[in-house]
Amino acid sequence: MAIELSNLMERSLSMLSSDHKSVVSMNLFVALLCACIVIGHLLEENRWMNESITALIIGLCTGIVILLTTNGTSSHVLMFSEDLFFIYLLPPIIFNAGFQVKKKQFFRNFMTIMLFGAVGTLISFVIISAGAVHFFKQMNIGTLKIGDYLAIGAIFAATDSVCTLQVLNQDETPLLYSLVFGEGVVNDATSVVLFNAIQSFDLSHINLSIALKFVGSFFYLFIASTMLGVIAGLLSAFIIKKLYMGRHSTDREVALMILMAYLSYMLAELFYLSGILTVFFCGIVMSHYTWHNVTESSRVTTKHAFATLSFVAEIFIFLYVGMDALDIEKWRVVRDSPGKSVGVSAILLGLVLLGRAAFVFPLSFLSNLTKKSSHEKIGLKQQLTIWWAGLMRGAVSMALAYKQFTSSGHTKLHGNAIMITSTITVVLFSTVVSHHHIL
Repeated sequence: MAIELSNLMERSLSMLSSDHKSVVSMNLFVALLCACIVIGHLLEENRWMNESITALIIGLCTGIVILLTTNGTSSHVLMFSEDLFFIYLLPPIIFNAGFQVKKKQFFRNFMTIMLFGAVGTLISFVIISAGAVHFFKQMNIGTLKIGDYLAIGAIFAATDSVCTLQVLNQDETPLLYSLVFGEGVVNDATSVVLFNAIQSFDLSHINLSIALKFVGSFFYLFIASTMLGVIAGLLSAFIIKKLYMGRHSTDREVALMILMAYLSYMLAELFYLSGILTVFFCGIVMSHYTWHNVTESSRVTTKHAFATLSFVAEIFIFLYVGMDALDIEKWRVVRDSPGKSVGVSAILLGLVLLGRAAFVFPLSFLSNLTKKSSHEKIGLKQQLTIWWAGLMRGAVSMALAYKQFTSSGHTKLHGNAIMITSTITVVLFSTVVSHHHIL
């Protein structure tokens, strides 16, 4: 009996210490988030910095401090999980993007956005995958299968709409903003849909019927996800209009809007659709219909609530990416061949540049043919901005890379470690460099 008791005591003590560890790490992380916001605010006048780059740098610095204090065993405060990213951090960002988008501009350029976001991503995906197969097979990286090469294509075809939002101004350059931003969101969704389609198909024997099935499932996901988002948005508008909740309580209206939006995202995930597309279109429909049915105070509250949630989620992601860049385990695996890792990163950056150029310029030309007035056409300078702005790779690329190349949180395999470290390098480099050039 005494032995059992002592075992029980030991177990509860170890549980307590692990709980305490997580409390400590959460404290640290929240403090860092606050620091990012304060420092970001102080540096607002400085055009070289914004919150995301501040968060990346603070993440890197924190990673170094943690490395030094743990004698090089860890650089993390929290462990990254795809669930955390896809279930909690991404929905508010994408929903707010749909909610705040200028609908007139968005729908006026809807065909161009769809051309860039869907067709462009596919072109980019094909070029990056083909390039990866061509170069990486010669470099003898490790055991990468055909599915891995296609996944690399999907991962690096995803531009970072989050970063682009912070760089372009919706009021100063409405056409550019709606094109780059709309393309970013549709592109994110397309990449995730592609990625999921790749994971669910057996790609070792590709033939015409599998290719057609692949295309069919892609379009089905696209259309079904969009419809689900539209239905959820309309349903929320109908409920709020019929019940007119605001006369009793603003909180109920705001809560219902937030929960209906989140429910649309989770339903999409439940039915294996694209949650990104669903929640984006839910945001557009809600801002058009639901928002006009709520009371004045609810309008102000929802606008700020959604923007705040999105803002915190963005900083959280960049702070984490900054810390993860120093994860010793990954770099230790790659240490014996640093040249190879740099080479892979450089090739990936080159392929990303090429992939974007291959669709931005031809598709802009096609889009211009359909436009009547000259001010609606996309000029060469704007085309160059679209090409360069879309270079940013961010949170979605990171999350997909983790999903593909880490099994149970580890990257022991040489090929996998190289792919993760290269993804981190490309994300850091493209975020900082293209940010400066657009400014």
